[in-house]
Formats: sequence, structure tokens, C-alpha cells
Amino acid sequence: MFSRLSSLRAVAPLPSPLARALAAASLTLLATGCATGPNANPKDPLEPMNRAIFTVNDKADTYVAQPLAKGYQAVTPEPARLAVTNFFNNFSDVGNFANNVLQGKPVEAVETLMRVAVNSVLGIGGLIDIATAAGMPRHSTDFGLTLGTWGVPAGPYLVLPLFGPSSIRDGVGVAGSIFLDPAHYFDTAWRYSMFGVNVVNTRTNMLGATDLLSQAALDKYAFVRDAYVQRREYLLSDGDSALPSYEDDEDASAPASPAPGGAPGAPATPKAADTPKADAPKTPDAAATPATPATPATPAPAPGMAK
Repeated sequence: MFSRLSSLRAVAPLPSPLARALAAASLTLLATGCATGPNANPKDPLEPMNRAIFTVNDKADTYVAQPLAKGYQAVTPEPARLAVTNFFNNFSDVGNFANNVLQGKPVEAVETLMRVAVNSVLGIGGLIDIATAAGMPRHSTDFGLTLGTWGVPAGPYLVLPLFGPSSIRDGVGVAGSIFLDPAHYFDTAWRYSMFGVNVVNTRTNMLGATDLLSQAALDKYAFVRDAYVQRREYLLSDGDSALPSYEDDEDASAPASPAPGGAPGAPATPKAADTPKADAPKTPDAAATPATPATPATPAPAPGMAK
């Protein structure tokens, strides 16, 4: 009996789900600690974890989303894809209206509401975008930008599984935007069907951008992160934030050409009277030209010498 008890003590207990979860969290925190250093991005303290999720998302996009998008593009004509895009844009304008109201933008909110009314009635349920042609622009926004308008900081950069680049604030905004989507209140079958069609159609519209990203970016993760952060800051400031300058040092140090009318601080253009002119050879005057000597007249013959 004692031998059996000793053998049971020697057997290690199986880890519980809670223990496995704590172990995974500990590994995540240890990996996150490796993000410190002179080359660490202060806006991306979770870079090791984010890069891992980004790699998984990229593989899923390469082997699942892109083939579906290319197949959808091959079997669906362009006018039909455009109609599907307009339909889902009209749905998302409902959420845009709510967010513009919450952000205190009455003009954008009224224009968005008019867009929904015009496209829903005259555009056959939003399949045709008549509002844009009528001069009513689209004001895209989301609940993450609404939180930013209220003063909520963005927090660290975060890559969400399947959703892609985000932040702590925008991750909360994704959950809020779900409840502002009218499709969320449909039946389960309709809701997931519309979500799937929207994902495939949206991915099809971005096939060209993916090819450009693969060719141009040396580090896809850093490129997507920096582009996302700059884009969100630009949208939050309503276009007032300064965009990065990509001019060469030689172009930046070259003096600017003076503007017409003389801009303040521009070097003055020398006047014509102050500009020294080279002495051009003068053409001699007619009076100074020596006269050609006249030909002497032939003397007349004396009388008596004529034959």
C-alpha cells in the first residue's frame, strides 16, 4: 500500500487549463520585455507579440483571404463588385452618422444622414452611390476616433488577430463599432453571411495595395505600423497634423525661388540700372566717318587742240 502511495506521489500532476493560461501569459510578458532597447519604438512596446500576431495574420491572408478574393474577382464582374461595395458603404454610413454626432460634427452628421436617405431610396438600397455624384461627400469615421475626440489616449500599438493593426483605444472602438452596425441586429445567418461577403469584397478591392506593399516595403510590419499610426493621427486632427517630409537634404537646402511681387524675406532682385552691362562696341557716327575724296574733274581741252 505504501509503495502504491509513493508511486502516486512520483507522478507529476497534469497541468490545469488555468495553469496553461498563466504560463502562456508569462511567456508573453517575457517576450514583451525584450522590446526595450535603443531601437525600440516608444509607440510599440508590445512589438514581439505584435510581430508574432502579424505573421499569423499575414499567413492567413496569403493562404486563405487572397485566394478567396482572387476567385471572387474572377467570377464577379466589376459592376457587380462596385454595387456590393456601395451597398456596404451605405450600411457603414449609419455608423458614420452616429459617430459624427458623438464627435460634435453637425455638418458631417447631416450630410451623412442625407447620404443614407438618398442612396437608400434613389440608389436602390445603396447599390448605386448617387449621393457622391450629387456633391455629398462621404465622412468615414469609427468609434475609436470618437474616443480619441473625447480625449482618450491611443495607448500602445496593437495587432489584433484577423483584424490587423490597431491600438488599445481602437481595439475598444472595434467592439463599439460592432453595435453601431445595422447588420449586427439581423438574424445570425444573415449577419454572418453579410460579414463574410463584406470581408471578401473588401479584400478584393485591396489586392493592388497588397502587391505594392510586398514590392516596396523592406519590413512589412514596420511599414504597416508607421502608416497606421500616422493615418490615425491625421484623421484625429481632421487633416491638421503635419505629414512626414520625404525631401532630400539637397532639395531642402536649396534656396527657394522668389515669389512674384517679392515675398517677405526673399532676396531682392537687382534692378536693371544697377546691373553692370558689358561695354558694347559703339558704331561710329556718320559725322565721324571720313568722307570719300571726290574724283578730280577732267580738264577741258584748250582751243585749237581739237582735231
